[in-house]
Amino acid sequence: MPPTIEPLIFAAFAAVTIESAALIAFSKNLVYSAFALLGAFSGVAGLFVLAGADFLAVIQILVYVGGILVLYLFAVLMTAGISDIKISNPAIAVKIGIPAFVLLLALLARLIYGTQWFAGTPPATLGPTTAAIGEALLTEYLLPFELISILLLGTLVGAVAGARKEVK
Repeated sequence: MPPTIEPLIFAAFAAVTIESAALIAFSKNLVYSAFALLGAFSGVAGLFVLAGADFLAVIQILVYVGGILVLYLFAVLMTAGISDIKISNPAIAVKIGIPAFVLLLALLARLIYGTQWFAGTPPATLGPTTAAIGEALLTEYLLPFELISILLLGTLVGAVAGARKEVK
């Protein structure tokens, strides 16, 4: 059985996600953190593709990269004086953060090495998940789907009504 390239692709997406998350956490510039968020979201979308969850990958790109990240960037770039903000007590954050990190790492290591892992047999072919999700949304879950769409429409109308200025 020849070796596949899938573990290398997984390692690349995981490395991009972890490095981007580290940049988000340790960057002192909010704009750099927001752009690193793009790498983290894209890496997670790539991991979803490798897991066979194509619907989640597309939703990750559309909702998080297309919506949330753009909102963060607009909020950061449109805020006046954002570079004047100083961290008040950076020393106390390190004193609490490092022991919390070590404790979390120890708990995760105990969980990983204490669990009896099993490998199931993967299906012969992984098909797209979007067809099954679409079929379920338009048959079994049609009423909740429509009720949520009406709720979201009402929310949008309420947000527009609340944000608009009165003309006198």
